[in-house]
Amino acid sequence: MKKIVVAVGGASGSIYAKVLFDKLEMLKSQTTSIGIVMSDNARFNWKYELGDENYQNYSFDFYQKMDFMAPFASGSAKYETMIVCPCSMGVLGRIASGVSDDLTTRAADVILKERRRLILVTRETPLSLIHINNMKTVTEAGGIICPAVPSFYSMPDSMEALVGTVIDRVLDLAGFDLEVYRWGENEKN
Repeated sequence: MKKIVVAVGGASGSIYAKVLFDKLEMLKSQTTSIGIVMSDNARFNWKYELGDENYQNYSFDFYQKMDFMAPFASGSAKYETMIVCPCSMGVLGRIASGVSDDLTTRAADVILKERRRLILVTRETPLSLIHINNMKTVTEAGGIICPAVPSFYSMPDSMEALVGTVIDRVLDLAGFDLEVYRWGENEKN
């Protein structure tokens, strides 16, 4: 049973957060707690890109971006995995610098200091040297950079299926038991 934190950053790519939420709903039997924090830009982008505010309909525990009383703001709550999806370069930079100025960056700081699993689903192109160095810093601190780069070998037939190739990889990295396309194990006719 897992305790998971999901932060939705302000980068474009709300579809990634939506597919992650959908899949986490299906995997709830493997969790004891799913805490969500969304930035203001994340809420704006969800409405702009997806045309709704349906993030409010999920049965997760939602926390405000400045709620430092959220359980995952402390290592004692033992949340073992944090996923930032999508992760903007600004959030990446603040995490890499150890700047804990909101709940997202505080939770990431806690996850790293406790030597737990931090997965950043970065969504930016092209990358500057600053971005690359921030990714290097987070990686050296124990984080995992998992860019929102879909795979095509499973022959996804819709936008959500394509995005799902990234989210399945993220959930694999988070340690969930799920049935996904695996190279060399699945044949598609």
